[in-house]
Amino acid sequence: MELRHLLYFKTVAEELHFTRAANRLFISQPPLSRQIKELEEELQVQLFKRSNKQVTLTNAGKYFMAEVDALFARLEESKELVRKIHTGVSGELKIGYISSVYQSHLAEILKSMQKEFPYLKTSLFEVPTLTQIKELEEGRLDVGILRAPVLSEKLKVESLFFDPFVVVIPLTDQEFLSEEAFVNFLKTSPFIFFNKDFAPQYNQKLIEICQRMGFTPDITHEANNVHSILQLVEAGLGVSILPSSLKNQYAQLKVAYITLDDIPVDTEVVLAYKESNQNPALEWFISHYRDNQRF
Repeated sequence: MELRHLLYFKTVAEELHFTRAANRLFISQPPLSRQIKELEEELQVQLFKRSNKQVTLTNAGKYFMAEVDALFARLEESKELVRKIHTGVSGELKIGYISSVYQSHLAEILKSMQKEFPYLKTSLFEVPTLTQIKELEEGRLDVGILRAPVLSEKLKVESLFFDPFVVVIPLTDQEFLSEEAFVNFLKTSPFIFFNKDFAPQYNQKLIEICQRMGFTPDITHEANNVHSILQLVEAGLGVSILPSSLKNQYAQLKVAYITLDDIPVDTEVVLAYKESNQNPALEWFISHYRDNQRF
């Protein structure tokens, strides 16, 4: 049995007319009838009932038609996978990200990506912005989710969204009856934040916000990821100032978020990558992550 036998059978089964099926296949009717007869002889069954007026499938023919349809569908799927493998979508896509991005969105995109590129391996690396820039430039990362500014002539940068800041304090019954009371509370509170060498631009944002409120923060505790900072705040070891989008990601923690409506300082979340990177999976990731961004 050859693939052409199955194609001929499928076409006759769809048309239920040998002449029309032959025309679709660009062959004459006698060779088509001969091929169907050979197939029936090999299977030792009758696939079609033939009369002067019509052609119908036998019960065996109906079952075989369903199997042949499934076989051709699987063949088309295999052809598509082979094309993807041929175009290089079977290697590895290395994605850098910072801890202060909404990771649930990233997980949703990766699930969709796995369906689109089943032979692609994706590797995630939680890396601070400065390290990401270097690794992107040197090709150790394919794409980075990080915060501006990205000071590199080697990378293309696409804006995702602007993220305002909020003050994060332990969840208590404390109320601030005035802005002055709130500022005085912050002045006397220990701050928990990123190390200056780890995230210098981020650190400068914190200093700028506090100075706009008239004081310099007392950074007592430092950590290298957002989750650790929030856990320390939850434990009552101090306060912090973090991007507003984190409220969705860490809603389960017992902390309170206070907006800074009168201080127009925000941080820009961006994608960065090399334009020379021709990996088709990279193009897909950038398009879907950017166009479906939620925070």
